[in-house]
Amino acid sequence: MNRIGKVFGKLREKGEKALVGYITAGDPSIEKSFEIAKTLCTAGVDILELGMPFSDPTADGPVIQRASMRALKAGMTLQKAFEFVKRLRKDNIETPVILFSYYNPLFRYGGDRFYKNALESEVDGVLVVDLPPEESKEFTEKWNGWTPELFSFIRLIAPTTTPERMGEILKDSSGFVYLISKTGVTGSEEILPSSKGSNPRDNLDYNEISRMVQLIKTMTTVPVCVGFGVSTPAQAARIAQIADGVVIGSAFEKTIEEHQDNIDLLRILDNMVMEFKKAMVQQKP
Repeated sequence: MNRIGKVFGKLREKGEKALVGYITAGDPSIEKSFEIAKTLCTAGVDILELGMPFSDPTADGPVIQRASMRALKAGMTLQKAFEFVKRLRKDNIETPVILFSYYNPLFRYGGDRFYKNALESEVDGVLVVDLPPEESKEFTEKWNGWTPELFSFIRLIAPTTTPERMGEILKDSSGFVYLISKTGVTGSEEILPSSKGSNPRDNLDYNEISRMVQLIKTMTTVPVCVGFGVSTPAQAARIAQIADGVVIGSAFEKTIEEHQDNIDLLRILDNMVMEFKKAMVQQKP
């Protein structure tokens, strides 16, 4: 069992859900991004998701698109991302790390080289946004000796995925299943004002998310985490009642963008992680 499985096991024992924190590796600079990653891990994210900056991130909204551009400008590459994770391990960070990428940079890097470097760097898994199950064999068949227990291949399920298609996607899913909370791209619109009063109206359909999670759980024992559009502790708390984990990405990246020159950036992010965790723990069954 790799680090991801161990984390979900420990959380189940405590009756808690996983906080998965996403940042774009290399944003706003490689050194500052490294300190941000360490801060998120020590503050309490259960799994760190490192986005590989890509010039054409079709699944990402404006916040993460801008983060990718800053990281590319700072010189971030896949090879440097592996060195990034090695440094985290040398600093005794044991938080599971997964890479979030598109297939183009991985294909160019080479499937066999990617897998070898990922294991050497103690990366725990990968999520490839635009690689469907039917085409992924050309990537994974180059992973000599690969088993899902050693290195997780995390799959995405969208709100529009049919039950038949879910079955195909879940056949090879490991680590956790990433359920997209709503149609569209990453990032959330501001919480909308209610048409009936001054209270803000949440833009997530929790009944539909719950239905999708329950449907997935009839098909697999792999944990289900929900992301895309989850941006506040209150939203995370509600998702934690439904799923095994919550992915927070654009909220962290928006803070990094707004405070990239602020000497208190790490303290602000530390507080954010603790607020998300506190809200999720308070919703324990």
